[in-house]
Amino acid sequence: MKTQCTGFQPTLGMSRRQILKSFGMGMGSLALAEMLANQSQADDRTVARIDQTHVPARAKRVIYLFQSGGPSQMDLFDYKPVLNERHGEELPDSIRRGQRLTAMSGNQASLPLAGSPFKFAQYGKSGAWVSNILPSIAKITDDLCFVKSLHTPAINHGPGVTFMQTASQFPGRPSMGAWLNYGLGTENNNLPAFVVMVTKNKGGQPLVSRLWGSGFLASQYQGVRFRSGKDPVLYLSNPEGISKESRRTTLDHLRKLHELQLDQTGDSAIEARIAQYELAFRMQTSIPEVADFSDEPQHILDEYGPEVKNAGSFTANCLMARRLAERGVRFIQLYHPGWDQHGGLKGGIQTQCRETDQASAALVSDLKRRGLLEDTLVIWGGEFGRTNYCQGKLNGDNFGRDHHPRCFSVWMAGGGIRPGITYGRTDDFSYNIEEDPMEVHDLHATILHLLGIDHLRLTYKYQGRYFRLTDVHGKVVNDILA
Repeated sequence: MKTQCTGFQPTLGMSRRQILKSFGMGMGSLALAEMLANQSQADDRTVARIDQTHVPARAKRVIYLFQSGGPSQMDLFDYKPVLNERHGEELPDSIRRGQRLTAMSGNQASLPLAGSPFKFAQYGKSGAWVSNILPSIAKITDDLCFVKSLHTPAINHGPGVTFMQTASQFPGRPSMGAWLNYGLGTENNNLPAFVVMVTKNKGGQPLVSRLWGSGFLASQYQGVRFRSGKDPVLYLSNPEGISKESRRTTLDHLRKLHELQLDQTGDSAIEARIAQYELAFRMQTSIPEVADFSDEPQHILDEYGPEVKNAGSFTANCLMARRLAERGVRFIQLYHPGWDQHGGLKGGIQTQCRETDQASAALVSDLKRRGLLEDTLVIWGGEFGRTNYCQGKLNGDNFGRDHHPRCFSVWMAGGGIRPGITYGRTDDFSYNIEEDPMEVHDLHATILHLLGIDHLRLTYKYQGRYFRLTDVHGKVVNDILA
């Protein structure tokens, strides 16, 4: 059947830009031009993918202090005196229950239990147990929610870290920060909505860019990595001899070329490219300002620790995270590698705690003092836990621990989380969960809920199927909400 309406053009197969141009004698094209012009204006207007949150949002942003390598739960938070009492004894079959082990310890003739070489005590009104190698965290336990019953299907680092970031063990899915960028947009058009920092000069498992990538979402939603040194963002500064005005003129002409190509192809990746160029131009002013700690009082610098002026250290990255949070960055992820103590655990984990304890606690206290903690969700944890038995030969308190996915501990603070509680309980050997297990999908669902998002409704259609961060799993853990 032919249409009788003159001037009607079918829109099937047309790009958004072509539709706008054909609408209202070109008025749509004028509107589009105005939209693109607005992208180049530095302002703080909110740009949101979700017009209205699904539920009341308790948090506006997330700071995720990711401890890559798998921190040992029974040496930090999950106090198990039975392990010390039975130090050197064989792991009981009734506890192992035939569960798989990694290839690194699965062929051992003996699996001797190893108690923690550190002292534990209870702190705060909550009475939370904390190891003596975390003295600063111990002082803020009443602000924290400890989850001791997290578990994961992943048993090795690559799949484990990927699963914690993307909810899939296989590469290719969008990271949590990308999902939030896609769903909620930014509060500050002069800064990326999703920022990543990796502690410099740290060994450990490799951390690759796909961990903060956008997967099948548009590339504009991926994390922007800040680095140590003169230029926190690579290739952001103008080359010598290129002025700001010259760069602006170049971008204007480049945008016109991209628009011509977009008219011909309808490729949404070109739109993403335009947006990224414009953001980079605005960041030439905003990034140097946020990275300059000269306006921080000395008592704040002292609170974070002696490494605070060492750009790229975990300490400096924590202070940078607070500065980004107060400027409206949506998702800030810090990676601190080196928690993979297969051997030499006692010395290795003490080093990790010296590098992270004071700054982590200072970040929470600093946010609280500024009134930011109530709408900033802080998360601390790794990709899995460690075994209660020794990997290799047990030699007094000189030993290591293998990967353990069956139970591990994280803590959270602020952003609608109930403070001063411990959720979940493991058995006397910190091997199995006895009470309130929490899947990684549950953690993700709860994080989205605190940000006002129903995890079932934030979706993206790709290759004929609707995807979401929690895939086909996940439930909100209401017991840890304030």
